[in-house]
Amino acid sequence: MVKGNFFRGLGYLGEGFRLIRQPGLRLFVMIPLLLNILLFGALFYLLAEFFGVLIASAMGMLPDWAWLQSLDWLFWILYGVVILLMLAYGFVIIANLIGSPFYGYLSELTEKHLTGQEVSTEGGWGQIVRDIPRALGREIQKILYYLPRALGLLILGLIPVVNLVAAALWFAFNCWMMALQYVDYPADNHRVSFKSLKLNLQDTRLTALGFGLPVALGAMVPVLNLFVVPAAVCGATAYWVRETSGQPALK
Repeated sequence: MVKGNFFRGLGYLGEGFRLIRQPGLRLFVMIPLLLNILLFGALFYLLAEFFGVLIASAMGMLPDWAWLQSLDWLFWILYGVVILLMLAYGFVIIANLIGSPFYGYLSELTEKHLTGQEVSTEGGWGQIVRDIPRALGREIQKILYYLPRALGLLILGLIPVVNLVAAALWFAFNCWMMALQYVDYPADNHRVSFKSLKLNLQDTRLTALGFGLPVALGAMVPVLNLFVVPAAVCGATAYWVRETSGQPALK
């Protein structure tokens, strides 16, 4: 039986957007936000024409069946959704590689705010610098988890008819990855291993998918996705505080 509360999970991103406006958290939202704006501009420029070429190539693989060719508009939509999901999470991967030390510290400050502790940024820059190697290593772990599964789904997405199912699987997988991606920040602050985090989220999979759904949707919307990243960090920290209390923080 799948456990958790999908609708409760949906609310955490909205809470994250409220949290990023808190005075003690704004600075560590603005710096990675500026980095993401530069990154998004570069990615948009590089991928603008690649998108059209990839779609045309995928459509050229369809067999010359009359009934199948009549559904070409549907395949355009399906391939477009799959590629958009890939680009959305690709943006998240790169943005988090660049901003991971900031996001770890933002998560720590958010947790202090939520638990009623004093939010102080004294010594924050030194901690961010010290955490860079560990934060980058953690991001690489998530990328290594993501890539083989993404490759398998991409192959399925290139098979006509089968891609009808692949698009749905892609979206569900992206929702799951968004939950893993962002709840990992507070988990890492508590020295919970990535493996233990996956087990924790699997125990309440519906709640995790509920949190990941609006994050995945927001990541696909240009400009909005710039703000979704820090809001997701804060929302994921609220998720951690409320959903994993009492969970063993074991390596």
